[in-house]
Amino acid sequence: MSISDLFDSGFQKRNQDHFAAIVKVAMTDGVITDEEKAFLDRLARRLDISDNDYKEILKDYNTHPINPPTSYDKRLERLFDLAKMIYADHVKGEGQVVLLEKLSIGLGFRSENAKYVVDKALILVNQGVDGDTFADEIKNMNR
Repeated sequence: MSISDLFDSGFQKRNQDHFAAIVKVAMTDGVITDEEKAFLDRLARRLDISDNDYKEILKDYNTHPINPPTSYDKRLERLFDLAKMIYADHVKGEGQVVLLEKLSIGLGFRSENAKYVVDKALILVNQGVDGDTFADEIKNMNR
């Protein structure tokens, strides 16, 4: 196995785990709506998730760990994806918010800040901001 193959497989595994975390958020109400499915389809393409891996993750999303990115910008990108999933069906359930707080801690946000970061993230997504604005606002939320 070459170094590039090893890197590619590790990168793909992280993408699969991230995708599984988003499926977990989508499944908190027990159903994946058409809008959630459309979001998952777009995200799967962006993360280069194969059709076979997509189906396997949908069946067994709970077995994937949360692999936090080492880059703060990548953490924000993943938080943005997760927060968008909560609003995909236009219903922000308490269970989804609690799960997002747990996932944000798993992504590397400090536990004492998770509630504040998630609250701000959900406000921003509800306002329809883009990814760059989202990242800037989260980075500077204490100003």
